[in-house]
Amino acid sequence: MAAVLMLRGSARLLYKHRKVRAASIAMVCSRAMASKTPVGFIGLGNMGNPMAKNLVKHGYPVVAYDVFPEACKEFQDSGAQVMDSPADVAERADRIITMLPSSPNAVEVYTGANGILKKVKKGSLLIDSSTIDPAVSKELAKAVEKMGAVFMDAPVSGGVGAARAGNLTFMVGGVEQEFDAAKELLTCMGSNVIYCGEVGTGQAAKICNNMLLAISMIGTAEAMNLGIRLGLDPKLLAKILNMSSGRCWSSDTYNPVPGVMEGVPSANNYQGGFGTTLMAKVYKYNHKYRTVLLFFSVRIHEKCVYVVGVVSLNIIDRLYCTTLLTVYHTSSGHWMECNVLPSVKILNGVWNYVHSGEDHTLL
Repeated sequence: MAAVLMLRGSARLLYKHRKVRAASIAMVCSRAMASKTPVGFIGLGNMGNPMAKNLVKHGYPVVAYDVFPEACKEFQDSGAQVMDSPADVAERADRIITMLPSSPNAVEVYTGANGILKKVKKGSLLIDSSTIDPAVSKELAKAVEKMGAVFMDAPVSGGVGAARAGNLTFMVGGVEQEFDAAKELLTCMGSNVIYCGEVGTGQAAKICNNMLLAISMIGTAEAMNLGIRLGLDPKLLAKILNMSSGRCWSSDTYNPVPGVMEGVPSANNYQGGFGTTLMAKVYKYNHKYRTVLLFFSVRIHEKCVYVVGVVSLNIIDRLYCTTLLTVYHTSSGHWMECNVLPSVKILNGVWNYVHSGEDHTLL
């Protein structure tokens, strides 16, 4: 009798254990399914398109919108939901990523007549991966918070190649408690996801990075151009630079000279790269935050003198600045260095040239 009771007790315990285990498995499955709920993606340009594709590759259904309908066709053909406005995206998804060209575009997408905030759900997570003014990110965060949602700025670095490969670096600003939720999505598109601090700090890190990138890219382009003019093979010169102190990302990963490496804009007639109109945003932000960078290359009598200069000017604290110009006089074969004090007129001329509105591929 005792043996029968023990057997019945064991059977009850086994049944109870299986029931609890089944409930646990169901809960895990439910969470997994919840994590794969639709993700909104707004802005399907050179960067946004491959980023959204990587979300799809990781099993996330994408609800897409772009101001240019043709940009959405590829996603529509693959079965993704394509909406008519950012507001419609917000109605269908409670996690949205935006990748837009500029601050005005971001403001319009979030707060415009058909913007996200018109139909955003309470508790939604809105991640902006555009490169915009940190002050604009902070204003958008306030507007989003009033609607009961969460805003994080998460600009990226790495270019189109890294966007395609899913190797972007994300610089994230926002409420730290929400970082893990954002990271879940961002790791589908990037290999580095770094928390920077409060809203706006992600953008701050990005514009600092872009400032340095602009300097190194222009320096690389000028150095390569000079070497070619002096008779060096560009591939050989790139190899030397990349094993010497001049090595940088612009020289070893994104070289601007055609034929030096594959898979970069310079190997594709400079298509799909980062236009100078986008880089000009950084100049404007630097101007606002008390730093101006002016880059110029001057060739006087094409065959005689080659001048490269970089001017860094803090317009609040200084009226003038001094820069060191290196001059190569091809007739004599001598390098000359001279300190130059540019006039305000010259600086204004260069500044106006930078902001002339002409779009050339820089990267």
